[in-house]
Amino acid sequence: MDTFARSLLRWYDRNGRHDLPWQQPRTPYRVWISEVMLQQTQVATVIPYFERFVTVLRDLPALAAADEDRVMVLWAGLGYYRRARHLQAAAKLCVARHGGDLPRNFDALAALPGIGRSTAGAILALAFGQRHAILDGNVKRVLARFHGIRGWVGERTVEYALWDHAEAHTPATRIADYTQAIMDLGATVCTRNKPRCAKCPQVRACRAYREGRIGEIPAPRPARTLPDRRTMFVLLRDRRGRVLLQRRPPQGVWPGLWSLPEASDADTAHELASRLAEVDGSIAVALPDVRHTFTHFRLHASPLEWRGVRARQGIADDSRSRWCSRQAIAALGVPAPVKRMLTA
Repeated sequence: MDTFARSLLRWYDRNGRHDLPWQQPRTPYRVWISEVMLQQTQVATVIPYFERFVTVLRDLPALAAADEDRVMVLWAGLGYYRRARHLQAAAKLCVARHGGDLPRNFDALAALPGIGRSTAGAILALAFGQRHAILDGNVKRVLARFHGIRGWVGERTVEYALWDHAEAHTPATRIADYTQAIMDLGATVCTRNKPRCAKCPQVRACRAYREGRIGEIPAPRPARTLPDRRTMFVLLRDRRGRVLLQRRPPQGVWPGLWSLPEASDADTAHELASRLAEVDGSIAVALPDVRHTFTHFRLHASPLEWRGVRARQGIADDSRSRWCSRQAIAALGVPAPVKRMLTA
């Protein structure tokens, strides 16, 4: 065990996080769910979602057998919804090919939907004690600073160098503790902004600290301008207060969730409203815009609302369209910004 791992483990024994929900108990299923939820999402945000998810879907076979809407309802609000779809797809593959359990073989595990090299390593290290390195966002930052690696961690050459260091530092013993420790160090001490260097067990050997370049390493993602995407929401509300929702396609924005019909402009919105419902005598009212930032673009949605409409014959509740009460909306997988607008 090298000095990096030894000092990190001493720090973890005194200062690490030992009572996270997925550690009590630390089963392969709970570790897997937590690792996927923690991709792009902070621990404090994940905890209530994780607890609710594993209370309803207690094990891998339950996730595999669950209705898709139920999975999406439990996930709604966490964002990056493909993670939820990949979770269930992976669970079904595990039932079909691996006896209802996560495989303990690295290649088989990494091949499952939504599980790459780092997530597979984390699952095998934390749940099974196997020696595998990890390289999530927190670990990249710790290693980049410790070794003084310049550049953005998303660059291929930088990432390859970080993987080499991650492999070299991972010890042969106390694998689960080391894996949790290096994630904890990045999350609580070696943070992106205002790192607590005085509390870091690696400060004396940290190259970025010695050279006064903590603020420069790792380099930020190269600046890019997010394009704006505009759409119109068609909000049809019948005399009982129900709203017409449609399931979004499995690809694209908010895949598989229930949302409002969309149109490109006001004229098209009026035509779509007339096709979906009997809107005679109902005047469209413009509601405040809904704005939401995705990874690759900013969405500006302008809702037009028709009240007191009648359901058009042929537009019935099915797998693609549904008239929903407020209670039904709460029980469906609806994108968070849309749900906020509908329940305001």
